[in-house]
Amino acid sequence: MRGKMLEGIKAVIFDLDGSLVDSMWVWPEIDVEYLGRFGISLSERLQGEIDGMSFSETAAYFKERFGIPDSVETIKQEWNRMAWDKYEKEVPLKDGAADFLEACQRRGILLGIATSNSRELVENTVRSHGLSGTFSCILTGCEVGRGKPAPDIYLEVARRLGVDPSACLVFEDIIPGIQAGKAAGMRVCAVEDAYSLEQTEEKKALADYYIRDFTPASVGPF
Repeated sequence: MRGKMLEGIKAVIFDLDGSLVDSMWVWPEIDVEYLGRFGISLSERLQGEIDGMSFSETAAYFKERFGIPDSVETIKQEWNRMAWDKYEKEVPLKDGAADFLEACQRRGILLGIATSNSRELVENTVRSHGLSGTFSCILTGCEVGRGKPAPDIYLEVARRLGVDPSACLVFEDIIPGIQAGKAAGMRVCAVEDAYSLEQTEEKKALADYYIRDFTPASVGPF
């Protein structure tokens, strides 16, 4: 794998949470706090049930499953408000990510983001890390037909970048995301994340590559 991952690649597309930034820990905390306002305890199975859903799909799921009285839009607005302070102050880029992005740009590789998170959060996160202008396309699951594991978001990012899916490399940390990238006909690199450590072997089996982080020791020389 080392040194060969970018061979023949014209575009690299990143999932955001758990792949490009270390943020997966944020959402269980928000879920506990938010559901607690309605006297609802968090199910241990909840995160697995919503993995890959778009921000809008997740809000609709919460509203229906838990009988939340707020509208889907109000739920989304509240989640954005609750999450942003954490994203701005407590969510770092994955180790080596900034240097890896620069290396891709030096090679003329186009960069995109395909996230299940909200546009507000992803754009604020990109800006807070000084990466404005780095990505030629940022797309959210709310803007395509189906969330991951459907390939819709990855196919649309490739279309907007003007790159054939076979020349795209995807970085993903969760199984539905890996499945989405593979279903889109792209090469997929699974990214290690504390949130999904128990799924490591399955992630390795599904993906073309597996990395601990974006340092040269993991991804190979830039």
